[in-house]
Amino acid sequence: MDRSIVFHLLTATQWQDELKQWKTTVRKRAVFGQLSSVTANEFFAGGQNGFSPEFRIVMFAPDYKGEQNLEIDGEVYSIYRTYFAKNDMIELYVEKRRGDESR
Repeated sequence: MDRSIVFHLLTATQWQDELKQWKTTVRKRAVFGQLSSVTANEFFAGGQNGFSPEFRIVMFAPDYKGEQNLEIDGEVYSIYRTYFAKNDMIELYVEKRRGDESR
């Protein structure tokens, strides 16, 4: 089964308005990848380190610019680990985003 998806990598930029209040602008960038489940080892190792692994996305490494969050179908996920694989590919391991907490 083909699990190809188009998802958005998110980049947040903070700035101050004319009243010196901090504002955040989020920029979305559409990219292509392959969605798959995490392995049992990844699931349990992530849980031991305080993460809740949801799935893995494999994508073309030059398309990844170090973003910490991504969006799929309106849901925001945090990227908690990356792994550079063969053939210029990178694996993004993600968990469901919990509010506005940052790591």
